[in-house]
Amino acid sequence: MKKKLYLTFLGCLIVAVIFSQPDRWQQRVRYQMNIDMNVKTNRFTGKQVLEYWNNSPDTLKKVFYHLYWNAFQPNSMMDMRSRRQGTIILGMDRNGNPVQDWDSRVKDRIQNLKPDEIGFQKVLSLKMNGRSQKFQVLETILEVQLDKPILPKSKVTFEMEFETQVPIQIRRSGRDNPTTTVRYSMSQWYPKMCEYDYAGWHPDPYVAREFYGVWGDFDVSITIDKNYILGGTGYLQNANQVGYGYEKPGTRVIRPAGDKLTWHFIAPNVHDFMWAADPGFIHVSRKLSDSLIIHVLYKPTKIPAEQWEGLLDMAQKALPFIEKTFGPYPYKQYSFIHGGDGGMEYPMATLLASPGAAIHEWMHCWYYGILGNNESLYAWMDEGFASYADDRISAFLNGRTGFPYEDAYAGYFNLVKSGKEEPLTTHADHYNTNYAYSNAVYNKGEVFLEQLSYITGDSVLDKILLDYYWKWRFKHPNGSDFIRIAEKVSGLQLGWYQEYWINSTKTIDYGIDSLWQEGNKTKIRLRRIGLMPMPIDFQLTFKDGTKELHYIPLGLMFGAKPNEDPSVSRIVYPAWKWTNETYIIETDHKLTDILTAEIDPSKRMADIDRRNNKLELKW
Repeated sequence: MKKKLYLTFLGCLIVAVIFSQPDRWQQRVRYQMNIDMNVKTNRFTGKQVLEYWNNSPDTLKKVFYHLYWNAFQPNSMMDMRSRRQGTIILGMDRNGNPVQDWDSRVKDRIQNLKPDEIGFQKVLSLKMNGRSQKFQVLETILEVQLDKPILPKSKVTFEMEFETQVPIQIRRSGRDNPTTTVRYSMSQWYPKMCEYDYAGWHPDPYVAREFYGVWGDFDVSITIDKNYILGGTGYLQNANQVGYGYEKPGTRVIRPAGDKLTWHFIAPNVHDFMWAADPGFIHVSRKLSDSLIIHVLYKPTKIPAEQWEGLLDMAQKALPFIEKTFGPYPYKQYSFIHGGDGGMEYPMATLLASPGAAIHEWMHCWYYGILGNNESLYAWMDEGFASYADDRISAFLNGRTGFPYEDAYAGYFNLVKSGKEEPLTTHADHYNTNYAYSNAVYNKGEVFLEQLSYITGDSVLDKILLDYYWKWRFKHPNGSDFIRIAEKVSGLQLGWYQEYWINSTKTIDYGIDSLWQEGNKTKIRLRRIGLMPMPIDFQLTFKDGTKELHYIPLGLMFGAKPNEDPSVSRIVYPAWKWTNETYIIETDHKLTDILTAEIDPSKRMADIDRRNNKLELKW
């Protein structure tokens, strides 16, 4: 009997531990890669050893790799998609010319690439546990039919030999960008295992946008002309042999004989690896703490050097605020690198055509690098959150005390007016227009967070952001995971917010319907005009200068936010039922005592028509 009771207790304990974890299983990888770059032909050969842990409960009969650079060939899916976007006319510019929807960096350039300008990634051989495997190249996806399945909770080792040609800079990666003059921007440069998660495989063809990768460790050796200077993901292991500003102060750098030099990097617990190389890079760095060094690599161009090197001052000032607000940076280095075609984030590094996007891309180290959600399915969590952080940090750095999110709200309002809005649940590659994608995931995604502060309260949002970081770092969260954290921290039900704001294109529109005197009280009727319900802050300002805040929670919340400003008296009402179009509030002040009446004076609620939100009464 005692033994039976003990086993029952032990079983309950195990179940309790399992269901208490805010986590789910994840695959794991360990890459070891050696590449040899020929800077004359712009080609390199590579060897990759990939250890792959199947931590899922599923038996895998096939695996998939990304071969991103095969997109940079005439008539590829990326080429066809871009040319299709060029046929969509968004409107007319100031000069009366049609505005096409295509990405100005891509346009129809891919179809005009010559054989020595295209990109390709050719897999020469592939083995699993020493046995050759059958595979087929489906443009940017390599499908591998395994001769033996990978069992749950087991590990296999893949060995691959491949050959690659670096494409002319078209999108994100490539060579010889005439704008930056940077020789090599090496992102999406290696055959990369696709992610397999609770939703299955994600072998998304590369047509434009976002990425999703498996957490793991990288050991990368890059052999290249010894005049080239490199920067990127990871920690340089042979800094004293390489030099170029990476060596310890006072070290005499002795490079090996020959025309080439090998750069050896390791990167722990990341889901991608990027590097850039140019013989003209200027490398400056600064140690921000005992555990973090910031690197800046740039080429002298029309952009003044002080703008690039000023990123060191920016980082030093911003980092304490960032870590306090969004969570600690967990790696030992970060690099701002001149390159790419605009601004693009990678673990421990970013490619920047100019310093202007530096904060946004750096914050992607949190909302991409550390939290690592599937950017294709939840681009709003990636771009929107990084945009929110960018505006908030910029306001801190500039000492701005106003509302720093105006541009995001304006972008969202313009999207609504355009009639081209699609739900934020749309796959990043499947938006009908680039215009809708950009304004949705960047602007509507940013508004999502600031508007959440309106629903839960400013101080509560800060707690949500930190709790989200600590609970879900390195765990690939999805949209529902974030909402659940927000519910636990705020004590409110927020599934309705996800349903309306993320899953639909319904809009918010409230107005002041009427005011009247009734006995010793003034009554005010508010009206919901839009289809998305919200809690309401309604402020009255009186002739004597006093203010009164009337707060109406939304019934779907099953709770109320805390009083954000104790200096203003607040009256809390019974919840507004989402089915009801009107709601009446009242004040003990006479109607003629009221100077202004306003719905949401903070302007955090994204009401698409604020003309009926405020009344100024002139008696």
